Amino acid sequence: MGMIKNFEFIRSTIPENVKLVAVSKTKPVEDILDLYSFGHKDFGENKAQEILAKQPHLPTDIRWHFIGHLQTNKVKYITSFISMIHSIDSFKLLNEVNNQAEKHSRTIDCLLQFHIATEETKFGLDFEEASQLLNSYEFTVLNNIRICGVMGMATFTENKDLVRNEFKKLKTIFNKLKQSFFDEKEYFKEISMGMSDDYKIAIEEGSTIVRIGSALFGDRDN
Repeated sequence: MGMIKNFEFIRSTIPENVKLVAVSKTKPVEDILDLYSFGHKDFGENKAQEILAKQPHLPTDIRWHFIGHLQTNKVKYITSFISMIHSIDSFKLLNEVNNQAEKHSRTIDCLLQFHIATEETKFGLDFEEASQLLNSYEFTVLNNIRICGVMGMATFTENKDLVRNEFKKLKTIFNKLKQSFFDEKEYFKEISMGMSDDYKIAIEEGSTIVRIGSALFGDRDN
């Protein structure tokens, strides 16, 4: 019952308009089912092979969020059921998602991932790269994807001022993209930022989706 108590506490600290994605990576199907039976349906995974192993054993109305770096050769395995891909960091990847979604007669919601952290190892676009992508003719003919917003990961640090500034940066990027490319698109509304250690700061800075794993399920099993 510890996990359910964690969920109830975390949910009580999150405004109703902010979506909680329970990051279930490395956690067994049983844990996901326990939380699902409590009424939660949004779960996040960061590896294609892991989500593929779990998905067939779980209810079909779970909304799966892919939150990790996605290789183009793995896209075809998840497009039949994925609800949202948070980690679009290139046109090549977006194009592949579109191609595979078309095969399943689906439109897949996607977020553009931006590099906002100081660590070089983090993936993501910068504003200029995103602008070039969205201005391209090639983007306009992608009919099976929908860009719903942005995602970013803050620096892993105790420096909360740095984290806050990085979240502010992502919110600024969102605002610029909304004004320049999605002004009349109601679906462009999501800012996916904030994890177990920093989600409260993220919400203060405008997050609409928080991705919480260890504070909910406990430490990872790997």
